[in-house]
Amino acid sequence: MMHLKTLAVAPPPGLRYFPSLASPQKTLKFHQFLVLLLTFIAYAAFHASRKPPSIVKSILTHETLAANATAAFNSGQDPLRNQTGWAPFDGPRGPHRLGELDLVFLLAYAIGMYFSGHIGDSIDLRIFLTVGMVGSGIFVIIFGLGYFIHLHSFGAFLFIQVLCGLCQSVGWPCVVSVVGNWFGKAKRGLIMGVWNSHMPVGNIIGSLVASSVLGYGWGWSFVLPGIFIILVAIFVYLFLVVNPEIMGFVLSREEVEMSVEGMSLVEPEKVEIDEGVVDSEDEGAVAIGFFEAWRLPHVGSYAFCLFFSKLVAYTFLYWLPFYIRHTAVDGVHLFPKTAGILSVVFDIGGVFGGISAGLISDIIEARAITSVVFLILSIPALIFYRLYGSISIFTNAILMFASGLLVNGPYSLITTAVATDLGGALGPLLAGYISTRGWNSVFFMLIVSISIAVALLIHVVKSEIKGKLNEGKWLWSSIIAH
Repeated sequence: MMHLKTLAVAPPPGLRYFPSLASPQKTLKFHQFLVLLLTFIAYAAFHASRKPPSIVKSILTHETLAANATAAFNSGQDPLRNQTGWAPFDGPRGPHRLGELDLVFLLAYAIGMYFSGHIGDSIDLRIFLTVGMVGSGIFVIIFGLGYFIHLHSFGAFLFIQVLCGLCQSVGWPCVVSVVGNWFGKAKRGLIMGVWNSHMPVGNIIGSLVASSVLGYGWGWSFVLPGIFIILVAIFVYLFLVVNPEIMGFVLSREEVEMSVEGMSLVEPEKVEIDEGVVDSEDEGAVAIGFFEAWRLPHVGSYAFCLFFSKLVAYTFLYWLPFYIRHTAVDGVHLFPKTAGILSVVFDIGGVFGGISAGLISDIIEARAITSVVFLILSIPALIFYRLYGSISIFTNAILMFASGLLVNGPYSLITTAVATDLGGALGPLLAGYISTRGWNSVFFMLIVSISIAVALLIHVVKSEIKGKLNEGKWLWSSIIAH
């Protein structure tokens, strides 16, 4: 969703209140930094508002886990002793229904992404992004209000999640289009590796905020992140400049040749438009359709690779605190608040993973190779986490950090499409069903998914290696000739 021709839009109103921001002395670098900062915070807020469902899962089901947990509960040591589950999620089918909540949210999100891309082409992205953020905040808060008004209708919770998913779908197309308007190709791996850490950073914020107020009632775990994204939306509305022309900057064609995702495996000489990628050779380039895009080289491989990668990452996003709560660490089942806080280690690893993957891809100039190496290494990391994560809190944290680093690292390198978001929707649903049969089955599903993702990129890796070998031969021939 980004056309080479940008819409004529008004400057953000915040520039009138703070005229120094619009001063001619402000350089292009300054405004690029401001855009990166605002879009970073905006998408971090989106992810922070997605995190509460994973934090409250163990509260809504509230299963008795072990004798030591029961003793703490009865003695009053458990700060959640007055919360004994929440219908309709407290029965044997509770995990299934929680997985179904994740499914409808992510399906609505994936479908909304398609339409948001087209809508964003015709309206001011700053306004569109603000509306999506405010809408997301409102529906997250409404979900949390279910606690205070004693809502127990599964259908009502499903409906709220659908509306929230549609509002959330506005975020990604908008922020990547704005960043695409401002940034060129140089060092995109490192820049976008840093910028793409907004996802794990948002998860960290959401986990800490939601976990910190669990003792006051699970509804607060939704209300506070909902308020947070609305507050961030105000700053976006006031200060986000969606394209450099508004500030009087004119970027050359080379500077704006950039994929919509900011970082993708698609060649940098291409520009992604709608759901496709087209050559950016002539000024009159037009959007191509969804099916035409799938016929382009490697698009299907990239999309389905990320389909399975997102299946893994979103399973952790929505189920990791629940898994930690239901797995004894050093012989003790952690309280939901502690499990939620501990889960942020996975996202801290994700921050380092995105940055390191971007930096490595810049150095070796081989994004597919970098992605495959990260994915392959994530398999033993997940196996070790499952086998040895219960030894101690320290061991759990170290292995969780490594898993987060390796699972999330390729995100900054692989472009996103609707098909990949459907993979994100499938993962949490399967985890909800499979977890009732044992967590070994869940981890087996994750390892199989990663293996398929690797297999889908093998032929791309071969192409990159062949290209590197040809470059080496050409360089050697040039040296000999001189």
